[in-house]
Amino acid sequence: MRYAYAISGALLVGGAAATLALQPPASAQTAQNEPAAMAAAAPRPGAPLSFADLVARLQPAVVNISTKQSIRVQPQANPFQGTPFQDFFGGGGGGGQEQNAPPVTRQAQSLGSGFLISADGYVVTNNHVVAPGARGATVDSITVILPNRKEYKAKLIGRDQASDLALLKIDGVNLPFVKFGDSTKTRVGDWVVAIGNPFGIGSTVTAGIVSALHRSTGQGGAYDRFIQTDAAINQGNSGGPMFDLNGNVIGINSQIFSQSGGNIGIGFAIPAEEAKPIIDTLMKGASVQRGYLGVRMQPLSEDDGAALGLPKGRGELINRVEPGGPAEKAGVKTGDIVLKVNGRDVTVDETLSYLVANVKPGDAIRLDVNRDGRNLSLNAVAGTRPSEDALTAAVGGNDDSAVPENGGKGADQAVMSATLGIDVTELTAEIRRSLQLEPSTTGVVIVGTDPSSDAAQKGLQRGDVIMSVNRQPVTSVAEMARAINQAKTAGREAVLLFVQRGRNPGIFIAVRFSK
Repeated sequence: MRYAYAISGALLVGGAAATLALQPPASAQTAQNEPAAMAAAAPRPGAPLSFADLVARLQPAVVNISTKQSIRVQPQANPFQGTPFQDFFGGGGGGGQEQNAPPVTRQAQSLGSGFLISADGYVVTNNHVVAPGARGATVDSITVILPNRKEYKAKLIGRDQASDLALLKIDGVNLPFVKFGDSTKTRVGDWVVAIGNPFGIGSTVTAGIVSALHRSTGQGGAYDRFIQTDAAINQGNSGGPMFDLNGNVIGINSQIFSQSGGNIGIGFAIPAEEAKPIIDTLMKGASVQRGYLGVRMQPLSEDDGAALGLPKGRGELINRVEPGGPAEKAGVKTGDIVLKVNGRDVTVDETLSYLVANVKPGDAIRLDVNRDGRNLSLNAVAGTRPSEDALTAAVGGNDDSAVPENGGKGADQAVMSATLGIDVTELTAEIRRSLQLEPSTTGVVIVGTDPSSDAAQKGLQRGDVIMSVNRQPVTSVAEMARAINQAKTAGREAVLLFVQRGRNPGIFIAVRFSK
């Protein structure tokens, strides 16, 4: 997340069936949250004395979802094999698991929540509730359990990994169901009610308020805009509905922020305005199509702005342009700062990834960019965003054995040591091979950092390759020193370095000058 602390809350995976007998639906073919039915159940405006009537209407449509999965794992070798202890740990006579033993299949489960959206059994939940829980796992079956304890085998109709949504179908008639509401009318401070199956203890109701809207969690993509709430959401609430006091489904509980894995009052729900069009698409048997530009980017931090003379909080830096992609064809270059997409500002709330992903493939995209202090407009045609798995690129590590322990001497090296707290050397063919870099990689390589420097505090380390300074390529110690002196002469407080580590994608890092 874009905060000074790290997020440790994971996607929610727990849940269980309800064990309480609940009030049956008033009408089998009418949504539980029809306005006419909710007129008597909805609390009066202001702080409600009780949510009981509201919950009695809505709870029958909220279900428990569980999966049975098979996971193929490689048996572990007996660590005592070949020692006098092998007979005590894994059996004698060559007992224990052999190192080359064939994989074995083990069973696993996932648990979560969901809700019925039709009388004939369509169920909405999170994708991660019904997705394989580990590498090599397969989902054998999905079970939906209603609050009256009736169980159904479910069929997966469709899923969308990017938005973390999935649609299931059970064979039933006259089932209780609820409808999506209009989350665009939701305001910070509104009461909300969450229903789900946390920690496998059964159907549970919690209440709170909307803490924030359009909250970005730093994941990027078209759907990184959540409703934040302090209503208790825990493992197992995933896929369950968030209701307003009129009984409308305004969100789907999806994630939590937590250092412990339990509720601390920061939960996130996918807004209905984002979820409903996707569910409608999945119900038609179609897949969701999103715009794609073919770039990797990073937010423009305060230090980045100081290095480039730009205001913070607006724009994103391009740190890679995919060859042959829409961005390259439009003339986008590494180091460009994208300020607007089709006239809309690129901000923390409306990221470049969000704005582009919400453009239809084939539509025009006008990009307002800043390049080397000049503003210009570029025109691109949106491609089709690949699957999330396809976007996950394999990266390699590095071996810095060929990197010298110390940098050279001289006035240029002294400039970098005194100004940035780093020592560098030229990137030779031997060093390039040692760091597993592409043959075309150019720059200077860091051989050491001052632990008290801003560079060290921001993670720069021995073996990192500095490819440019303030978006100007550098291939020698002299060129880097010259770029630093130019920045100081211009009154800058920092320089923007483009840094690559091993085969990982390069990233821009603004490093402040030492005092």
